[in-house]
Amino acid sequence: MNLNNQYVAAANGVKIPQLGFGVYKITKQEEFERAIGEAIRLGYRHFDTAKIYGNEEALGREIQKSGVPREQFFITSKVWNTDHGYKAARKAFEKTIKKLNVDYLDMYLIHFASPHYVETWKAMEELYLEGKIKVIGVANFETQHLEHLMKHAKIPPMINQIETHPEFPQNELHEYLNKHGILHQAWAPLGQGNKALFENPELQRIARNHNKTVAQVILRWHLERGIIIIPKSSNPKRIKENSEIFDFALTGDDMETINRLNSGKRYAINPTGYIINPVYNGLMKLVIRTLF
Repeated sequence: MNLNNQYVAAANGVKIPQLGFGVYKITKQEEFERAIGEAIRLGYRHFDTAKIYGNEEALGREIQKSGVPREQFFITSKVWNTDHGYKAARKAFEKTIKKLNVDYLDMYLIHFASPHYVETWKAMEELYLEGKIKVIGVANFETQHLEHLMKHAKIPPMINQIETHPEFPQNELHEYLNKHGILHQAWAPLGQGNKALFENPELQRIARNHNKTVAQVILRWHLERGIIIIPKSSNPKRIKENSEIFDFALTGDDMETINRLNSGKRYAINPTGYIINPVYNGLMKLVIRTLF
């Protein structure tokens, strides 16, 4: 079955499926196999994992098992905080592609702006020039992190994966990314399934008008902002539902209504000042351990 996906182009022309599939916190083998198998069957080809998720190897197995040619997949992983620095990052990359059982990654990201990320970026630039990574980018970077990186980079980051949802649309950072030709990718695009968000009467009204679910309306809102999305679910019904967002469009009034839901509410850590403040760094490490 072919999912009717849309694509956005990175600065180097590489096309990225705008709808992907996140695998964060899907770690139980049976659940993982069922979810990824169903996603591939429905036509998902863009999968987002990371070293810290602990399921790179499992994702690689499902991709191999599917019988779908490797070149049809768009596979993303990320270098974790403990692997920053030139040598450590190259070593981490080799471990990742070995676990995934692939020769190259479609996209590799710096997971957080942890100390020494500039040296990590130099390793990623080299891997990119060697043809081992098609798109290089970052995740959870704020404006100051991007500014600092671009002062030292030969190749600017092509994408920034950040928490984004109607309650936290990242408007200022979104504009900055657009201005600098950096793609915006949303993690937690559905606000981590917040019940209050899904019960919002305005969202429910828009969903009824389009004969869609609230989740589909939110995902469509992201698409119309030009954002790449990686919703996560292990429920086959939800996996299918999340893929059925290319056969309708929101009106200008719909977009404005959803934009007004901005409350500045994050569901995760604030990465601002991460590389600058040692006290913040220590606190961040504790928080991350609880998250992962």
